Amino acid sequence: MSGTIIDMHLHTTRGASDSNLSPSDLVAEAARIGLSGINITEHDRKWEGNVLREFRAQNEGLFIANGMEVSTDLGHMIVVGLDAYYPGIRSLKRLRAIADERGAYVICAHPFRYFFDPVHFRRQGLEPFSLTPAQAAEQMPVFGLVDDIEVANGACTARENEYALAVARVLGMTGTGGSDAHSTNGIAVAATAFSKTIREEPEMLEALHRGAHHPVVGLNTGAASRFGGKS
Repeated sequence: MSGTIIDMHLHTTRGASDSNLSPSDLVAEAARIGLSGINITEHDRKWEGNVLREFRAQNEGLFIANGMEVSTDLGHMIVVGLDAYYPGIRSLKRLRAIADERGAYVICAHPFRYFFDPVHFRRQGLEPFSLTPAQAAEQMPVFGLVDDIEVANGACTARENEYALAVARVLGMTGTGGSDAHSTNGIAVAATAFSKTIREEPEMLEALHRGAHHPVVGLNTGAASRFGGKS
């Protein structure tokens, strides 16, 4: 598979209290499995600029982007292209407005995690989830406020990922992949393939906006294949 394969969803000990993945272990594992790029997405924060520059200088053979996983009122969003965490972006509508102003790209992360566990909804006094993909695409407000959907998430079940892919197809979205790794286990179990070589973060952002990407799975076990086939 030509181009660049980037794990778009990763958490490290440098910025996530729930992660056991050190930056050095992340780089070593990426090299071992042949991953060509990483997008570090700590919760509601970015790395300090000097730390990121030093990390990139120490690992020139690996493409390194620094996004964020932003916690919003409509779920978690992987955001590429913002230079900082902005006040008010806990509101997805506000995040959307700021992303539009700055040309950023907003991906709905793991949109259906726990949705097929009936206990998840009963604890909230709600009926189990029963929408079809077409109904979810139309009725769930989150999908009108994002650029794309994470359809292959390494911490989700197969059913959750397959349903997310079905919704993305209804919406005409390309879909992305990311491991959501918090340790070396599972890095690049899901990732995003770009049709061209990505060398700089603006190139990745431009490719995302053009839809020149697709989700892949299985790189961690030897070979990446397109998630959901070519349809």
